[in-house]
Amino acid sequence: MKRATREWLRKAENDCRLAATIKNVNEPFHDQVCFLCQQSAEKYLKALLEELGQHIPKTHDLEHLLSLLLPSHPTLRSLRRGLLFLTDFAVDTRYPGNWSTKRQATSALRWAERVRQAVRSLLGMP
Repeated sequence: MKRATREWLRKAENDCRLAATIKNVNEPFHDQVCFLCQQSAEKYLKALLEELGQHIPKTHDLEHLLSLLLPSHPTLRSLRRGLLFLTDFAVDTRYPGNWSTKRQATSALRWAERVRQAVRSLLGMP
């Protein structure tokens, strides 16, 4: 595995772990959980692009990243709905007037974990 791929994975893992950690505190950090889940999924997908030697676009659009990966990894298609859901949390909830719910945070965490498992599997990781 490329060194740069490992760096993307390390950052993705950190975002995923932090999201899970703050989800379990007694404060309503739903926006932050959702944002970290989106960031985690984005970095996992970019890790795959890196490993494939593809250009990594500066985008938060997870569906676009998925479209770049599907020719090499068609099994990722099953994540499309979740990636569309997570994409909204890249920007919207960071600004006033947009709030995430506890239910959305729970779903975001579940989707981020699915992305994590899929990418790790494709990279031959446990």
